[in-house]
Amino acid sequence: MMRVALLAIPMALLTACGGAETSQANNGQANIGNSASPATTSNGMAMVAVPKVSAAQAMRIMHERHEGMETVGKNFKAIHRELDAGSPDVAVIRSSAKSIADLSRKASAWFPQGTGPDVGKTGAKPEIWQNWPDFVAKNRAFQQSARAFKAIAAKGDMTAAKASYADLAGTCKACHEKYRMEMHH
Repeated sequence: MMRVALLAIPMALLTACGGAETSQANNGQANIGNSASPATTSNGMAMVAVPKVSAAQAMRIMHERHEGMETVGKNFKAIHRELDAGSPDVAVIRSSAKSIADLSRKASAWFPQGTGPDVGKTGAKPEIWQNWPDFVAKNRAFQQSARAFKAIAAKGDMTAAKASYADLAGTCKACHEKYRMEMHH
């Protein structure tokens, strides 16, 4: 019997531009930040059963996830370094904030069924798929914090940016504490 995961796919996505997005990751998983209960959603989402990704798809998605998370980490370090500097480079903070916000949206497609530690080397714990609603909520919080930080960074208010950065870092920590294994490269 085929394993399936219930995913929310915006109806607009299915009709826009002639069909669903074409990337392997997006075909395997809709935006988890929009997931709701298995039966209905409050935001006009249709629930669709999607098969577990193939082994080849899993390897591509897991690589994309790893590279994306590495890039998020590098941008966090750049922001932290600038916010600690006596005279922060606002352009670096803005650029890094944009990168994190963009990648936070992409992160929704990085965790389809079949991309856990049973498939290959990953820092993703199996608890992600065992406690999907909590993981979705944590990812949604990360996405919202990333958008808020990007907006604050765009204004150039470094006092507000420091407070928002603390919130953003907290959303990452909340997810990592529960759903990420330490990886040694």
